[in-house]
Amino acid sequence: MELALTPTKTSLFAKIERMTGKKMPLVNRELSWLAFNDRVLQEACDPTVPLIDRIRFLAIFSNNLDEFFRVRVATIARLTKIKNAERFNMGFNPRKILIEIQEIGKKQQIRFDNIYNDVIMPELAEQKIFIINDKQLNVSRGQFVRNYFQEKLLSTLVPIMLDGLSEFPQLKDESIYLVVQLSNSKGNAKPKRALIEIPTDVHSRFLILPETNSLKYIILLDDVIRYCLDDLFSIFKYDVFQAYSIKLTRDAEMDLDNDMTLSIVDNISKNLKLRRKGNPVRFVYDSDMPDDLLAYLVRRIGLKPTNLIPGGHYHNFKDFMSFPNVGSKELEYPKTPALPIAGIDIGESMLEIISKKNILVNLPYQSFDYVIHFLREAAIDPKVLSIKITLYRLAQNSRIINALINAARNGKHVLVLLELKARFDEENNIFWTRKLEDEGIKVLYGISQLKVHSKICLVTRKENNKLVHYGNLATGNFNEKTANIYADHSYFTADQAITKDMDNLFYDLEKGILVSTYKSLLVAPLEMRKKIVRLVDKEISNARKGLTSYMILKMNSLNDERMIAKLYEANKAGVKIQLIVRGICCLVPGMKGYSENIEVISIVDKYLEHARVFIFANNGKEQIYLSSADLMNRNLDNRVEVAFPILDRESKHTIREIINIQLADNLKARIVDKQQKNIYKEKQSEDEPNVRSQIATYNFLKSKVINTINK
Repeated sequence: MELALTPTKTSLFAKIERMTGKKMPLVNRELSWLAFNDRVLQEACDPTVPLIDRIRFLAIFSNNLDEFFRVRVATIARLTKIKNAERFNMGFNPRKILIEIQEIGKKQQIRFDNIYNDVIMPELAEQKIFIINDKQLNVSRGQFVRNYFQEKLLSTLVPIMLDGLSEFPQLKDESIYLVVQLSNSKGNAKPKRALIEIPTDVHSRFLILPETNSLKYIILLDDVIRYCLDDLFSIFKYDVFQAYSIKLTRDAEMDLDNDMTLSIVDNISKNLKLRRKGNPVRFVYDSDMPDDLLAYLVRRIGLKPTNLIPGGHYHNFKDFMSFPNVGSKELEYPKTPALPIAGIDIGESMLEIISKKNILVNLPYQSFDYVIHFLREAAIDPKVLSIKITLYRLAQNSRIINALINAARNGKHVLVLLELKARFDEENNIFWTRKLEDEGIKVLYGISQLKVHSKICLVTRKENNKLVHYGNLATGNFNEKTANIYADHSYFTADQAITKDMDNLFYDLEKGILVSTYKSLLVAPLEMRKKIVRLVDKEISNARKGLTSYMILKMNSLNDERMIAKLYEANKAGVKIQLIVRGICCLVPGMKGYSENIEVISIVDKYLEHARVFIFANNGKEQIYLSSADLMNRNLDNRVEVAFPILDRESKHTIREIINIQLADNLKARIVDKQQKNIYKEKQSEDEPNVRSQIATYNFLKSKVINTINK
């Protein structure tokens, strides 16, 4: 359980405060995350983003917010129950933060509704696409809806009549419900209340209606049910139905116990069931709901004022990720084909190529198939003895798993560390665990109290009576689905120092304890923090000597206070620091005496920026590391993470060029500052070209292929 939102002050932190007589400037983690999600909302109202993709950004915003409340807000709510919480040195008042979150949440919800109703809906209408509700159905469309309801939907609906129930039904965490008030216009029947779960797990949220005169109509499942409530409650004498949408978000944290009689699989399975009954942290309701009905629900469910978030007519907007495009293909981002790697044919032997040179795959611009091909080849190569891999999140129909099973069937020793505690993927990972074990594959469940978040794979081959290792190390998951939408790096190498470290790490993981000393890799929680600090200290020393010194650090999130304090110290020494942080950034740039040499940008665009890249000047001999870890407390202290050096000149050049392109982005980069205003980075002069880094990166990698062909 991650309770320590802000760690105890470090000696460095305290030293800076003593030197300045001021508190070290920090942005609260939760408020910084809300600012990040606001950047996602910005994409939904950006006219340069295709219309259907803007709808999907609304869905991503909604899904992000769900997870935020299920995990972070739930944790803060627990902190409010700790007596004398301030003495725990959290650095903030949890009750005050909850109030701020609620206020920001309300403002963002209003903005969200305005974007949907006042921007998206009119633009859909311009494309002759109409999302209509139950009140807008004409006779023919109404009959189509009723037929669909009776033939497909009715049998899956089981209303719960609320009146007379001693206990209110247990609301599922990820479901949407209609609360229905039934009454009779003649007043000859006592009003009743009912609860209906909308079965989006069985049916699409969207019903496409017959086209009329080139006009396209879509109705939500919610409104299909609203339109047919008289059918649903036909056994009662009611003719007036009022239905309001509600959604409950629950605490999703799992408290794994130490019951030695349970396997970790059974322990997590038990906790997944308990998660469904977690404490309420957010209750979103239709703002048109009558006050007496809202009061009834608040009382029966046991809600608090801080749980209440008024919303629009529809909830679970994350379902709009699958909103159907019934219009032209121009309403979506064009599908860009994955590029080959210059000079490498995907039909060649990956092991043979890696034995000669390192290979860098830049996802999603280049194909994840190189990773699949690497594993498939290892699975059938008679000289390959073993495959060892760490897995965190997997695709639904995983080709990675298929390759591993095939390897086992071919007599290879296959070792899989499958992290069962990957949040919201626990159930999926338990499924894959059982499938792998059924094939005789040895599956490890991780190390006690630590999540294994590293993304590494090691293939061992017998060549000329010697064992030769081939490694793949990545910043993102071995997941072919997310590899199409996450911007990551995947590195293949046969370098003996790196692969020896990987072999030692797998040995430690198999034994369940980290004890090895690693020469090339930075491994958390053992040495990564210490070695990164050492790299920063070297930049500080070089700056004080007047030598070339700078750092460029790219990550998803930055909240570790000791690292922030170290960056402030580097700033004070004159080290220029450029940060690319997609999400949480608790460091405050541009503060005199702390961070005047630090610039922070955040890039949110078509692909999710997921790579972690650490570049150190090293007096002109740049050192570049890629990593699975962000500079966060949890990554550095509570997870098994790996940062790995990029050794070859070509790969270093490619990464540096991609980072240069991102630093030059003036279309999708936002400036991160203390005010958290998310102002877009502007061009410094009229002559400066427009740079949209994700498009420019694709073109850069494409040009490398063309240049190779022309040679």
